[in-house]
Amino acid sequence: MTRSGEPPYCPDLGDLIFLEFSPHLGTEQGFTRPGLVLTPRSYNGLVGRCFACPVTSRGRGYPYEVALPSGLKIHGFVLADQGKPLAWAERYARFVDVAPAAVIDDVKAKIAAFLQLG
Repeated sequence: MTRSGEPPYCPDLGDLIFLEFSPHLGTEQGFTRPGLVLTPRSYNGLVGRCFACPVTSRGRGYPYEVALPSGLKIHGFVLADQGKPLAWAERYARFVDVAPAAVIDDVKAKIAAFLQLG
């Protein structure tokens, strides 16, 4: 529980959040930054982790980038190939917005492509 007596925020599928991506190595995205959550709240609450892909402010034309549409509170590009499980409470996850279904579907498709899932 928080000081206000409310339960802490638990991320849900499609949430755009701010959280700490460090520690990081090499070319991985790090530090506090936006991320797109790809796992449902039922999983995230059970295990205390969420699978999230970082969002970068600049696109580079990379094949696994997914642009966020205008009108959201977070601007930039989801890096589909840099997602990882993150302990959301310990990394101070904070809700910002919800991504459109088309963005979520595009990110999932890019992950499936680079993992050769289908």
